[in-house]
Amino acid sequence: MKKYKHILEKYVPANSVDQIIELFEEHPCYLKIVNNRNTKHGDFRKMPDGTYQITINYGLNPYRFLLTLVHEIAHLVVEKEYDRVKPHGIEWKRSFQHLLLPFFNPEIFPKELMPVLANYMKNPKASTDADVHLSLALKKYDPKNDMSYVFELPLQSKFSHNNRIFIRGNKRRTRIECKELGTNNKYLFHQNAEVKLLK
Repeated sequence: MKKYKHILEKYVPANSVDQIIELFEEHPCYLKIVNNRNTKHGDFRKMPDGTYQITINYGLNPYRFLLTLVHEIAHLVVEKEYDRVKPHGIEWKRSFQHLLLPFFNPEIFPKELMPVLANYMKNPKASTDADVHLSLALKKYDPKNDMSYVFELPLQSKFSHNNRIFIRGNKRRTRIECKELGTNNKYLFHQNAEVKLLK
């Protein structure tokens, strides 16, 4: 696994690389870095031959990449230890907390991220994007672009998503109702969906 050190250094905080290599030595799997996917940052699967594979989007900032990687390794640990459990149930939460704790220090994560991350770790969700505060804090380390989260947009503002134009409506629990211009159809957007605000 040490031969992958120079590859990992491109994607994760430098001070986390050795610990990640130790994790892979303890929990062997195939790591595949893939094109960005809109619906997920990473995934884990058990392959037909019994080996394990983790895929992570290549375009994530180092802190989101590290969190996603530990998230998926936690799935691997749960897969090996338990028969049938909920994908993000208590077993996964405990595994994720246990695996992430050694990385939880200011030599790896910026001090501005630490309190938000500490709060997230109390009860980790199925995705970092499900935690609005963590998602927003992590976004500050993304390369600059002209995208916004839906929840950041003013009411009735227009935005484009997948080459269609919408108007931002009211929040409904965890989703935001938006109306597509032209068809007047209503859609529920995840509050952290990235869209382009139209002036």
